[in-house]
Amino acid sequence: MSSEKYIPPYKVSGKAMNLIAEIAAAIERYRIILEGPDGVRLRKINHIRTIRGTTAIEGNTLTEEQITAILAGKRVSGPQREIDEVKGAHAAYEAIESFNPYSIDDLLKAHGLMTKGLVDRPGKFRNCNVGVMDGAGNVVHMAPPFANVPSLVKDLFAWLADSEDPVLIKSCVFHYEFEFIHPFPDGNGRTGRLWQTALLGSWRNEFYGAPVENIVWAHQQEYYQAIRASTAAGECGPFIDFMLDKILRTLKAKGQAYEIAAAETDKKTNKKTIEKTNKKTDQKILSIMKSMPDVTLAELANATGLSVAGVRWNIRKLKDANLIRRVGPDKGGHWEVV
Repeated sequence: MSSEKYIPPYKVSGKAMNLIAEIAAAIERYRIILEGPDGVRLRKINHIRTIRGTTAIEGNTLTEEQITAILAGKRVSGPQREIDEVKGAHAAYEAIESFNPYSIDDLLKAHGLMTKGLVDRPGKFRNCNVGVMDGAGNVVHMAPPFANVPSLVKDLFAWLADSEDPVLIKSCVFHYEFEFIHPFPDGNGRTGRLWQTALLGSWRNEFYGAPVENIVWAHQQEYYQAIRASTAAGECGPFIDFMLDKILRTLKAKGQAYEIAAAETDKKTNKKTIEKTNKKTDQKILSIMKSMPDVTLAELANATGLSVAGVRWNIRKLKDANLIRRVGPDKGGHWEVV
């Protein structure tokens, strides 16, 4: 074997550099929100949405309401495996701040928590060859032979510790390389997304409370397309661009929704009627659509705290009032605020 240190192949695009600058500004605004009076409540909400997002990407059908009930210790009607997936994700994300994201042993601990009761060997590298699948069950690529996994993971963690690149870049590269290696028989996607959050959180604590996984879920097909594009290119630049964009969207959508809510609260009005509540929701949706015309229903639901059905109802109302219009198809189109 070569004694040269492993360096993952990747290119940092101009787009990525611009996104990093925008994220740096957005995380400061998000910090102020999380340090506010609603910070604890928002972290709890985001914890639930993170669990829903990361498990839904893998096909879990449980709703936020069902997940909330499970975490409260209530009985929920649903497939037992999906309930166990939620419990495992909850345990792993609850422990995330205790993990050293530069430790292989801690990675194994995290996988053990994530997949307890779901796989035969939780917290152990795979002992068989596997193919990496997308959400539709298509093979994205064949993972390296299982015999190579320990050395590949060791090399990846050595690069992670030595690299002087920004954590925003390193976390994306790690996420892609981890999925390429596919070190476990199951739970690789959930563990890879958890570990990117662990890396980001070790840099800026605010990332522990940012449900990036939920936004990735809203753009699930793009997620797999970015993986395929990176594999085809032989370097993970496309995946870096994708993940940084979704990190920024998460921070911007949350920040705008909460800033609007805070501004309305500061007006000290005594008339907290349903009409005023609806007006606040309308303003949130309009503001987000102005800054992100291609925002999805799932992203609006995530930002406003509404269900997707609730977002549809508000959009229909805004359309009827001629305040917004849709340009182009549901997929690939965008919103215009009149």
